[in-house]
Amino acid sequence: MSPILVTGAAGFIGFHVCQKLLERGETVIGIDNLSDYYDVNLKCGRLAKLTHSNFRFHKLDIADRTDMADLFNQYSCDRVIHLAAQAGVRYSLKNPHAYADSNLVGFVNVLEGCRQNQIQHLVYASSSSVYGANRTMPFSTQDNVDHPISLYAATKKANELMAHTYSHLYGIPTT
Repeated sequence: MSPILVTGAAGFIGFHVCQKLLERGETVIGIDNLSDYYDVNLKCGRLAKLTHSNFRFHKLDIADRTDMADLFNQYSCDRVIHLAAQAGVRYSLKNPHAYADSNLVGFVNVLEGCRQNQIQHLVYASSSSVYGANRTMPFSTQDNVDHPISLYAATKKANELMAHTYSHLYGIPTT
């Protein structure tokens, strides 16, 4: 079976996803840019625990179009789990370009890699922040999310729209 590409492999969720995939016998290609948004030593510690013959790690920024295209060409992955993103609502007020680069440009690079390489399925993470000014509780996937209240939320809403568009245009199954 083809390897699974996991972006954001050194993050909390990405690390645990990689661990579970390896436990069930999958081959995993993990990427992460190891940004200093929070303690890099914590991320490196997680990666150190992923020493497994079926795990390959690449330090790579998803916003780098050439590196992403090369990675997709190097491996014949048929499934992608996209968890990499610049997170944090407050930080988006200080560094908006980090969100545009990672969450918008980076996600387009992931989508293009999926399109160019006939990926069978893309799973990607959104955020509860997309619910923004919505006051209906509990949140529902049927709720209107057209009023984000942070740049982070706006980029994650944009990701949902881009994934829907690529799924519609190119037949890429997305979750």
